[in-house]
Amino acid sequence: MEKNQLIKWDGIIYRILAVEEENVLLIDCIKKTMPKWYGLDEISEYEVCPEGELGKETGREEERDLKPREKSMAHQRFTVVAGILPFLDDDKMRATVIRKVAGMHGISVQTVRKYLCQYLVYQSISALVPKGRAVPERGLTEDEKNFRWALNKFYFTRHKNSLKTAYTYMLKEKYCDGEGKLTPEYPTYNQFRYFYSKYKTMQNALISRNGIKDYQRNHRPLLGDGVQEFSPNVGTGMVDATICDIYLVDGAGNLVGRPVLTILTDSFSNGFVMGYSLTWEGGTYSLRDLMLNVIADKVEWCRRFGIFIKREQWDSSQMPSVIVSDMGSEYKSETFSQITELGVTLINLPALRPELKSIVERSFQLLQRTAKPYLMDHGYVDRDAGKRLAPDYRKGAKLTIEDYEKVIIHSILYHNSQRILEDYPYTETMLEAQVQPYPNSIFEWGRKQQGCNLIDVTPRELILTLLPRIKGRFTRRGLLVMGLRYDSKEKDFTEDYLTGRDAVAAYNPESSDVIYLIEHGDFIKFQLIESRFSGKGFAEVKQMQDAQKSIVDKAIHQNLQGRVDLASHIEKIVNAKEESEDINLKNVRKTRKREVKARHRDFMEEV
Repeated sequence: MEKNQLIKWDGIIYRILAVEEENVLLIDCIKKTMPKWYGLDEISEYEVCPEGELGKETGREEERDLKPREKSMAHQRFTVVAGILPFLDDDKMRATVIRKVAGMHGISVQTVRKYLCQYLVYQSISALVPKGRAVPERGLTEDEKNFRWALNKFYFTRHKNSLKTAYTYMLKEKYCDGEGKLTPEYPTYNQFRYFYSKYKTMQNALISRNGIKDYQRNHRPLLGDGVQEFSPNVGTGMVDATICDIYLVDGAGNLVGRPVLTILTDSFSNGFVMGYSLTWEGGTYSLRDLMLNVIADKVEWCRRFGIFIKREQWDSSQMPSVIVSDMGSEYKSETFSQITELGVTLINLPALRPELKSIVERSFQLLQRTAKPYLMDHGYVDRDAGKRLAPDYRKGAKLTIEDYEKVIIHSILYHNSQRILEDYPYTETMLEAQVQPYPNSIFEWGRKQQGCNLIDVTPRELILTLLPRIKGRFTRRGLLVMGLRYDSKEKDFTEDYLTGRDAVAAYNPESSDVIYLIEHGDFIKFQLIESRFSGKGFAEVKQMQDAQKSIVDKAIHQNLQGRVDLASHIEKIVNAKEESEDINLKNVRKTRKREVKARHRDFMEEV
């Protein structure tokens, strides 16, 4: 069972789109519905189906030469479905991409599904031309039809067969008798190669042989302005993260691994590094650390590491008004998107478009390559890592993360203030101002221009804005957040406690002592009421709450049994007494006095 093979099962023709262990992804070639996963045990009684039978069953003609208008239509429709092909095996992701593609091209979801199923059934771009518009085939000989069939079947595939191999397969399938012997007349290889060179399209060859991802990343024509679309002035930053090409150790010399480097560069100045973060953790944690560094005083920051600089070498302590990133999960997260409350605009670039943020990509290379000659044999990972006979770079590690951070700072200082931008697109105004060809000089000049858009942010504002958020509720017992009770000393919320309402709170996962109520953009501090949870993080609190719930759940059975026993005892006592039909309701006081005297005890005498 192979990918793209046709099979017949239960009277229906299916095409195999993917095979994973005991499951296979099939598309019904007759009904042309969306692909579904089947277990191999479900279709154990299948039989291989030839390609020709599919054409007869569906009434579709063999491959033919398309007219220019038909070819254009076919490729336009293939462009619609090309971005969906990598996600065929994931139902949810496929549905999401289909909706996005439909919105992008202004067509219905059903139309996109129709194009996709049509292409998957026949595995040919020409299948996307509607039957009603097909022009009867003219001019192609029988040999040329076989050429086209062989190219689509054996050359334009992920197996990357050579043209000679495709020609051999064609002879085997189309020009051999029943015993496998070549017929007296058959086309030459030169004829086959000429037909290929005449009708091939480079886009089709690249996509079909290397995949849509490789085409989008490495071969697609780059006809836009690139970063110029996003950086008309200072104030547009590009952010990205990478795993550093070096192994580090801890203070005792134990191997720790490779750290994560995250940087934010100004695109107008072609790579001025506005801030960085070097951590063992990635995701939103490294982004918070990065943003704090972006707005930090760089002179004071470098002084912490024993590096003394002039302010003009790295003069950046403001937030860019636009931040451009890729489609990484941390950049699309709800937590990071909260930074827009500070006036920042986030732009997530489409997938597989690294050239749109080439400045930050190149900055990573420059920062690490600058230090590479001096770190070889000290844990630096070269290009031959993982290859045969390559050294184990882990054994040479000797720097701690604190040491490597000093290296990164020195590299950034060189990158910002001493790297010459030979091909920077100078304007007449810049030439008149004699702006030096260094990133920091261009950044400083651009910061004084009218279009500059930088935002002043304090560290407290930044951290509070980037804290994760959760829904809470006011009750008589306080503000309830994740099962904990909070109260504020900054403002009276008595009316809220009494009436009750929903609220949104920001919290620090590391400590449950304090949360912040978000009211009209303000952060109001609330303190923990229950002291037993003081000093604990929310993860520890959750463990305590789960442990208590487990104990209570185990006691529920005993509680129910106790209630049943109680009912039985009371009924037994009641049923043991006979009901009196005549109750004397007179002289109740005397009766009570007599009973009190009878039940009275002298406790001293008893002791």
